[in-house]
Amino acid sequence: MPELDLATAVPEPPKRRSLAKRIAGISLGVTIALGIVGSAHRYLWLRLVHDPVWPRALESAGSWAIGLAMVLLFAYPIIERMQPPRISRFVVWPAFVWLGACFYLLLGFGAADTLRALVGARGLAAARIEAEAVLAGTVALLLVGAWNAQRGPVLREVQLQLPRWPRGLDGYRIVQLTDIHIGATLHKEFAQRIVDMTAAAKPDLIAVTGDLVDGSVEHLADDVAPFSKLAARDGVFFVPGNHDHYSGARRWLSHVETLGMKVLHNSHVVIEHQGQSFVLAGVDDPTGRRSGGRGDDVDAALRGTPSGLACILLAHDPRSFTRALARQVTLQISGHTHGGQIWPFGYLVLLSTRFVAGHYRVGQSQIYVSRGAGFWGPPVRLFAPSELTVLVISSA
Repeated sequence: MPELDLATAVPEPPKRRSLAKRIAGISLGVTIALGIVGSAHRYLWLRLVHDPVWPRALESAGSWAIGLAMVLLFAYPIIERMQPPRISRFVVWPAFVWLGACFYLLLGFGAADTLRALVGARGLAAARIEAEAVLAGTVALLLVGAWNAQRGPVLREVQLQLPRWPRGLDGYRIVQLTDIHIGATLHKEFAQRIVDMTAAAKPDLIAVTGDLVDGSVEHLADDVAPFSKLAARDGVFFVPGNHDHYSGARRWLSHVETLGMKVLHNSHVVIEHQGQSFVLAGVDDPTGRRSGGRGDDVDAALRGTPSGLACILLAHDPRSFTRALARQVTLQISGHTHGGQIWPFGYLVLLSTRFVAGHYRVGQSQIYVSRGAGFWGPPVRLFAPSELTVLVISSA
């Protein structure tokens, strides 16, 4: 594999925009976010606290709780960047729980308001019944989803038949690890669990397809240390995801190599075993373009590949499959979507890509999208269980 040049792999952010323009852009973004989040919280306050007309003490407590929860949503990204997980988790955890609660409360009250309008239900009694029903439903969904998230990933074995795959490598086992999200909510113990499950799957090759972390190398080096024990006959390969970029991709690309992972940054290698071979390529996440890189440059990744060999492409974002199809890639392995993670969020993911979770065929090419091993945001998984995927590959 060609040596990774970090100076060119993930360039320093371009300095074209003036400081004034950057400040103006940030200010506009914060203003819009404040307006959206503030409006959502006012709506929840009206439906949960104001309209039901609770006793004064309960109304006051509810108002303060919603106000504090809104502050947490704006505070957690700052605290998460500035403090190590042992400190930031005390802000991040309640913020993420409330984020999940907000999602279901807004859905619930939206549906309840529509129903009340249709049947003409008005008055204090209807407002209280609505608040109690939506709140109870939200708590129930969060508890079920939290239980699913905390029990961790299940080992999922998927049989794939690929054209041009060498018969001598039939039964080849690739363990895909993706969307692990080590950070303020998932720690060293979770990383060790992933390593143990991977070893039990007896992989020939391990593919880490991004979103390994949420946080800096300085804060998470100890938490990701167990990944140095990942081992497979043909190696451990890594491509970055969007959250790895948010966390400082330049530093992480260097650090994962110290853990024994080989970075495929718009590049490829030829995997050979007992005279049989295939191409393994990897691309950067599209997020890399924002820092002056080329993003998911499939053409660069496949440049110079031997003709006639099956090609497996590692790409965090399934949207890269559009470019992979043009190059007739045999199989793309992706993550990013979490399978929606929180029902019915998966239907919103469809607005971005039709490859949400599982195995898809398009012409002679195929793509597998894993739901991921961890979670991001609300510690909840509902109708989108986490997985550690074993792809068992044979010739078509």
